[in-house]
Amino acid sequence: MPYDNLPTYDTGASETGCCALIDPRAWDGLDLHFEDRLFVRARTHAVFHMPIDMARVFQRVQDHLKDADAFDPEDFLVLSKDLGPWTSEHYFAATRDVADEEMVRLSGDFVTKVFDAPFSEAGAWHDEMKDIAAERGNPDGDVFFFYTLCPKCSKHYGHNYVVGFAQV
Repeated sequence: MPYDNLPTYDTGASETGCCALIDPRAWDGLDLHFEDRLFVRARTHAVFHMPIDMARVFQRVQDHLKDADAFDPEDFLVLSKDLGPWTSEHYFAATRDVADEEMVRLSGDFVTKVFDAPFSEAGAWHDEMKDIAAERGNPDGDVFFFYTLCPKCSKHYGHNYVVGFAQV
């Protein structure tokens, strides 16, 4: 697999009509390099890390991506970054600029790790990803998560696959 490409994530291959199930082996232990990779950046609000407006924000961004013809279902990725107990940032992969949304570009080297556990363990996942970044020489590296399933789909599939991305 090329150094900057992600595994295929077939958003149309869903038993639930909502979220598709990833192959966790394909996503685990990747070394990736992003060079000016284009994203829409959006913020959500939370109460002690529990999102309160995620569905509304995600729907708005997804609608804007599709309206701008900037959504590629074969390169679907939303990276989330916890900014504290009240706010999170989310980076939605885009193929072009999207009107009425904040556009950003991410560059850097990342390593991935797949977790399959309840969301309540997210703090431990973050710590593990920070340790991986430090082991690779970047103790201040950003940590992002790709939450591949919504809670309803997680229950349906019996898994909660979350892909950690540590900037190394």
